[in-house]
Amino acid sequence: MDGFLGLAGAGLAAGAMNALAGGGSFVSLPALIAAGVPSVQANVTSTVALFPGGLTSAWAYREGLGPVGPVSLRPLMVVTLLGGMAGAGLLLVTPAVTFDRVLPWLLLVAFLALAFGRSLGERLRRRWRIRPALVLPVQFALGIYGGYFGGAVGIMMMAVWGLLDGRDFKSLNAPRTLLVSTANLMAVAIFAFAHAVRWPEALVVLAGAAAGGYGGAQLGRRTPARIIRAVTLLVTAGITAAFFFRAYR
Repeated sequence: MDGFLGLAGAGLAAGAMNALAGGGSFVSLPALIAAGVPSVQANVTSTVALFPGGLTSAWAYREGLGPVGPVSLRPLMVVTLLGGMAGAGLLLVTPAVTFDRVLPWLLLVAFLALAFGRSLGERLRRRWRIRPALVLPVQFALGIYGGYFGGAVGIMMMAVWGLLDGRDFKSLNAPRTLLVSTANLMAVAIFAFAHAVRWPEALVVLAGAAAGGYGGAQLGRRTPARIIRAVTLLVTAGITAAFFFRAYR
């Protein structure tokens, strides 16, 4: 019972983080591993548990959906779907020992994207532009990352799109949420078909994340953005350091 209460609390925190600034998997994944779920299954279960929250965000942003620069949304969805499928398949064939070694680096990439992704994207946008033909291959690669792990993949997408589309990042939230959910859709379907999900734990985290997402949205209206960002980066940095210690001590 205590383990499930801990998972519910982790889901609550993860849902709130995703609603406020992103990075919810930084909480749900370690909590599942601490509850005794093997690391690959924990990553699978975390993805499944947080997926409905992403869908509700995509629905909330539906009125802002549209092309990214000259690239229409349909081909972006197709390559993201295929990338998510490839990433999910790659995760399922990754040995647990290998994933334990790779996981801290994935967390580090996600932390750096949370910390610097938007500012770096803005700086690059002032100096460079990319051709529309390059967007689909890059989007496919991001879909693979999303299906395999997915931490902060939405911020990575917007950083790339910023080199193509002159709109501010806030206006790209609608396609971001849709395409992150698109990558996760195939991953969730493949994980469920492969019987790789720990459903009791997934449902507990999912319930907590649903409540946390609602509460986080309410909190976000009352809390200064700089405080939310500082707390998010502090938590994610600490968890990343802990996983490096766990893997390489």
